[in-house]
Amino acid sequence: MKRVGNLWPSLISFENILGAGLDAARGKRTRPDVAAYLANLEIETAELQRELEDGTYLPGPYHTFRVLDPKPRMISAAVFRDRVVHHALTRILEPVFERRFSPDSYACRASTPEAQRGTHAALARARLAMRKYPYLLKCDIRKYFPSIDHEILKAELARAVKCGPTLDLAGRIIDGSNAQEPRDIYFPGDDLFTPFERRRGLPLGNPTSQFFANVYLDPLDQFVNRTLRAPEYVRYVDDFVLFGGSRAQLEEMLAALIPLLDELRLRPHSGKCQVRRTQDGLTFLGWRLAPGRMRLARANVLGFRSRMRTWVHEYGRGTVAGAKIRERIRAWIGHAEHGQTFRLREQLFDSYAFVRGTAV
Repeated sequence: MKRVGNLWPSLISFENILGAGLDAARGKRTRPDVAAYLANLEIETAELQRELEDGTYLPGPYHTFRVLDPKPRMISAAVFRDRVVHHALTRILEPVFERRFSPDSYACRASTPEAQRGTHAALARARLAMRKYPYLLKCDIRKYFPSIDHEILKAELARAVKCGPTLDLAGRIIDGSNAQEPRDIYFPGDDLFTPFERRRGLPLGNPTSQFFANVYLDPLDQFVNRTLRAPEYVRYVDDFVLFGGSRAQLEEMLAALIPLLDELRLRPHSGKCQVRRTQDGLTFLGWRLAPGRMRLARANVLGFRSRMRTWVHEYGRGTVAGAKIRERIRAWIGHAEHGQTFRLREQLFDSYAFVRGTAV
């Protein structure tokens, strides 16, 4: 496909930045910083438009904190006006890349009548493939977001975009990423100092990070589709599964994938990248899949139990409203209902009387 140019006028238009501000505020309007921005929406929009137009916009510092569920991770939150700029950029770039992205990539993409996206669509695709093929290759990338190489990412963006100011803004956001977890790993061709000279890592929490993550792994999708020609392939962020008719076929594909991942300066998780029989099951996106069966993975269930205990204590102390707990529980039930979880849900909720009573 041809590279797309002349994106800057649309990106810095008042209408785009205004819409980006409303997108960034969705679900957060009661936060003081968001409320303050919305109270002066037109002034804030005009100021951001001016900074972008004259080149004086610079990303601000991040607020960093750690979460433990579902696994220990560092989350970096940009200030709200920076999040508005992130949305303004992705509102323009996403349509450009959507035409290029593989249909086998399911994360952080809008569903259409022709193609459903998201976790449950990826699970449905994997379940269908498990009924058709006797073997699968499950892989994920070790510490994916901290490993994303800035120069490689910028080059991937430039393969589709030829608008200098737009690429410059994307570069400022990428370069403005705060320090992530260290990933001092050597790849073929590196000298002693290479891992320390190359900047890498995107902050979890940026609206741009999920989009950039899809851009970065698009070469993997294209390689699997065009070169390996895997019979079935499903990717969700850095978790991906290939399906095939024999163990040997998939082991050859795995051997071919390693050099490509080296080029992207990524390492597969050695303990989670292996060929196995489909009938032995697959853990994917928090679910345990087998032909004809789909149940929540143990870690998912244990995580929900832990959150339930926390909500009970918070409710007892009066620090969270019953309506908020109901909203969280209903969201989890909506997710759990996609598999065979009726008895599990009964057992879980029988353990907490307030869930079934009127207190919540």
